[in-house]
Amino acid sequence: MKIQTAVARLSALAQETRLSIFRLLVQKGPEGLCAGDIQARLKLAPATLSFHLKELTQAGLLKARQDGRFIWYAPDFKAMNALIDYLGENCCSGAECEITGAAAEDAKA
Repeated sequence: MKIQTAVARLSALAQETRLSIFRLLVQKGPEGLCAGDIQARLKLAPATLSFHLKELTQAGLLKARQDGRFIWYAPDFKAMNALIDYLGENCCSGAECEITGAAAEDAKA
C-alpha cells in the first residue's frame, strides 16, 4: 500500500461520524445497509450522511451498490485489512507483538 492511500484511509476514519458509520457497517457485514437504514440508526441528517458516505467511499473503505432506488453501502474488507496490514508491517521487528500498558487497558474496555 502506498503511504498516500494509508493517509487517505486513516484521514477518512479520523472523524467521529465517519468512524461510527464505518463501525456500524463492519458490524453489519458484507451485505451492508442502505443509506436510509444508516441514517435511521445513527440519527443523521440526509446531507450529513451523504457527505460522510462520499468521504469513506472516496477513501476506498466503502463499496456502494445501486438496488432499484436504494443505494447500499458495505465495508470493503479487503481495503480495511490492507490498511491494518500496512500499519502492522514490520511490527516488533518480526517478533510476536504483545500489547502492554495503556494500550492493553484500552483494548480491554
